[in-house]
Amino acid sequence: MSSSTPWRIGGWLNLIQTTFVGLLRVLSVPIVLGLSVASGYTTYYGLSYFITPWIALTVTIAVQSIVVICSLEIAAMHFRANPGRFLSILLSLVVALTVSITFSYFKFYEFSERESILLDRGARLEKDIGQYIEGVVALKAGLAFEHRKRIETASRETKQAFLSAAPGMAGQKVGKGKTWSYFNEILGSEQGRLKALESQLQPLDHAVIDTRTSLLKFSSATQDSTAYLGLVENFQKLVVEADQIASSHGRSPVPPPRIAPFQEFSRQMTPSFDMWKNISWFAFACAAMVDFFTLILSYRLETTAPGPLNPHEKNLAFEGLRQFSQFRVNENNELEFSLERTELERARRVSEWHRMFTVAFLLNRGYLRKKSRRVVEFAPNLYPIIAERLRHIAPTQLGEGANRDALTEAMRQKFHV
Repeated sequence: MSSSTPWRIGGWLNLIQTTFVGLLRVLSVPIVLGLSVASGYTTYYGLSYFITPWIALTVTIAVQSIVVICSLEIAAMHFRANPGRFLSILLSLVVALTVSITFSYFKFYEFSERESILLDRGARLEKDIGQYIEGVVALKAGLAFEHRKRIETASRETKQAFLSAAPGMAGQKVGKGKTWSYFNEILGSEQGRLKALESQLQPLDHAVIDTRTSLLKFSSATQDSTAYLGLVENFQKLVVEADQIASSHGRSPVPPPRIAPFQEFSRQMTPSFDMWKNISWFAFACAAMVDFFTLILSYRLETTAPGPLNPHEKNLAFEGLRQFSQFRVNENNELEFSLERTELERARRVSEWHRMFTVAFLLNRGYLRKKSRRVVEFAPNLYPIIAERLRHIAPTQLGEGANRDALTEAMRQKFHV
């Protein structure tokens, strides 16, 4: 195996890696657009319930545009370079994300909580009707208990009259007499009233049974309008029977619960800010996740230049950067250099036009990043361009220029070669 074979394998690996990374960057563009459309749809869904649809659409487009643009802007600048602009862009991004997540939350809340909310509504209906039936049963039991107590009292008084033990019967004969006949008549009257009450309560018992059966049927098919209609009819009959029983015996009627219309079980949920009171963290995480991915991918897209440099632009970039001399590898393992002239350059009155034009050109194309007002750093896509130019330059020429090979030395420190 020749000595150049490992270098060829390394070259192929580097080419494959570069192609793969480039493909991922190319795919990032449609992915960001898709995420923006998805987030925009959910945002528009929530906004359209509060404002006019065309205004909601306009606001949605503006919000998603601000998220992507501000993500790119923040990735391309540093706080120390321009604090005012950085904070204004960051504030715009926070406001846009807040609007997007807030109104997207309504759609995800509907997706995740619709079934549980419908179940809660069904459970609340069962509870309300169940409590009403308990009140009706308690009313019926109370009436029956009162009649039985009166029968027990009349029966006891009849026995006492038979045994001459009632008040005022001292010395009378034991047996049936006028006093006994009087109390026995009262006993018979109370027993007759109990039988009449039991006959009156039969329709109420049937109404209770029908209501329980209809409720059980609807609970197993909450989307069946026929079952719900049957439940409402049976419940109304129960209310009528219970009110008649209560009024005929001088009792206060049992207050019936409000029965919601069937639309509450069949229609879609209407977004409202009440959804934040019983917040669903899963729905909130889903809403934030879409905007988070949009933000991250947009941020990463900034590391790729809008377009490749042509050969003349590459030569311009290389020759312009070679005019600087204060290079170093910073804490982020990126090459950075100072834009200020050295004391020697000031003494020689070296012209800054060429190199400052190069810096501004590369900043606008995304190949440099401004860290502060005086310091800029290389973007990852600038290293291959400089490395390619260094490879085609003779070693004797690397020392030329104002920096006397400072760029070459900095590149050697960066890549440890």
